[in-house]
Amino acid sequence: MSWVQIGMLWETFSVVRDLPRLHEIASVMIRYGWGDFVRVLGMGSVLERAGRILHWKTRSSEIDQLEPAVRFRMALEELGPTFVKLGQLLSTRMDLLAPAWITELEKLQSHVPAVPFEDIEADVLLLLGKPLDEVFASFEREPFAAASIAQVHRAQLLDGARVVVKIRRPGLERKVEADLRILQHLARLFEHEYAEARRFQLVGMVSYFRRALLQELDLLTEAHHMARFQKNFADDPTVRIPKIFWDYTSSGMNVQEELQGILGSRLDEVRAAGLDPVILAERGANIVLKMILVDGYFHADPHPGNVMYLPGNCIGLIDFGMVGRLTEYRRQQLIGLLDALVRNEEADLIQILMDWTGEEEVNEVKLAHDVADLMANYDHLQLKDVRVAALLNDIASLIRDNSLLLPADLTLLFKALITLEGLGQQLNPDFQLSDLMAPFVRDVIMQRYTAEALIKRSRRGFKEAFEVVAGLPRDVAKLMREVRRGRLRIDLDLKRLDSFGQQIDRASNRVTMGILTASLVIGSSIVMTVDGWRFMGFIGFTLAFLNSLWVIFSIWRSGS
Repeated sequence: MSWVQIGMLWETFSVVRDLPRLHEIASVMIRYGWGDFVRVLGMGSVLERAGRILHWKTRSSEIDQLEPAVRFRMALEELGPTFVKLGQLLSTRMDLLAPAWITELEKLQSHVPAVPFEDIEADVLLLLGKPLDEVFASFEREPFAAASIAQVHRAQLLDGARVVVKIRRPGLERKVEADLRILQHLARLFEHEYAEARRFQLVGMVSYFRRALLQELDLLTEAHHMARFQKNFADDPTVRIPKIFWDYTSSGMNVQEELQGILGSRLDEVRAAGLDPVILAERGANIVLKMILVDGYFHADPHPGNVMYLPGNCIGLIDFGMVGRLTEYRRQQLIGLLDALVRNEEADLIQILMDWTGEEEVNEVKLAHDVADLMANYDHLQLKDVRVAALLNDIASLIRDNSLLLPADLTLLFKALITLEGLGQQLNPDFQLSDLMAPFVRDVIMQRYTAEALIKRSRRGFKEAFEVVAGLPRDVAKLMREVRRGRLRIDLDLKRLDSFGQQIDRASNRVTMGILTASLVIGSSIVMTVDGWRFMGFIGFTLAFLNSLWVIFSIWRSGS
């Protein structure tokens, strides 16, 4: 048994503790017509027996009539917070899923019935470390919003400040941890058993999802996100981010300022409040573009429910549980992609897509053909005339059709930009996100060639070259030590030599059998001349004949 198999076996045993949850997941998946998903794991017969013993329900005729994407979304909703969040993450993977699936998964909502305050009051008092009336002048025990991870109550502090209190649901962490263990096990099992599944990097995807979900569970992390955004927009009066009351904020509870404004989903109230939808659309876009292209730190879910319109045409942002990060290198790649598209530079665009994919094997001929087709659709347009959502969907389709992969940080970015353009068009039908994006792109490109940027790149290149040269004696000394100790090993993976060796092996076997056959013929001829041994000679001739047939058959079968 290999170490990989031992590791898989150990993981299987570790999942035993999650059997009740595993039973629940399998039951729901089968009821919604996804039994084949579990049977792929080689558990078909086990499931059938378990279903009879545990009386699992089968899907109804109504469910049978639904599209697969709808059944999948309904199953995720029934499985609870972890799987709802997983579906929401998958809705950003335009490089993996077809548009119909993306559209369906975007419907996933984490709104669930609130927990009665009596059931969580003890936890709240423990988190505060004091009675409610020593912190709040008033506290609404009935929540005004509830989701799968937390519910929100309005309150007022003793100093008169109006706040919202976000409280994490009790007992959530234990269930989420069990779900994450099961997902991690399934991802490793799929990658181990099915080579084609490795292209999707399921283990890496689950690891990324685990980090993102655990951060969202920690309400203190969300508070730190908000503090960073407040710092980034400290000089911008058009942006409002709720103030955090740190004395009462912890991993299980977040106390923040209540913004007084119009929720982004209530567009009919915007004009009635004297606000200008055109200005709101432009300001909202500029805020998010600054986050992405300048700060590299952005709100990853700017949908209408997380945006508020405030007096003075200000934009308020709430719910910072999910944020995206872009390194400077990734931002430069994104700018390079847009620049290559505008300049019709196919080679540059192909190189960026190949860099995103990493070491995966790619059909470069097909990719070049598809990139040329994409360029043809945009070669007559300037950047300001491009529909960003359409462009990103076209790029995602190209990536999907060529079995490429989109880096996880860019999946959130694509999703945020598409959501932003849709929100802007709801406010202003003539809204063009690319029109506002063009100045940002131009500024970033110009910054590449400033004296400061050139000196910085030169300094970095010189430093890297110096480190290589300075480390050369050390590396050579280490190499010589390995040679003296006999530890130097060179691994060569030469498939042609392997094939050549196999051919030599087959040829030597044939030569050996040919020599043996010739020896049997000669020996049998001699034995046939001796009285009393002629039968043995006949046996020898028979064996020689059979050996000859084997050699002829093996040559004919191999074609050589």
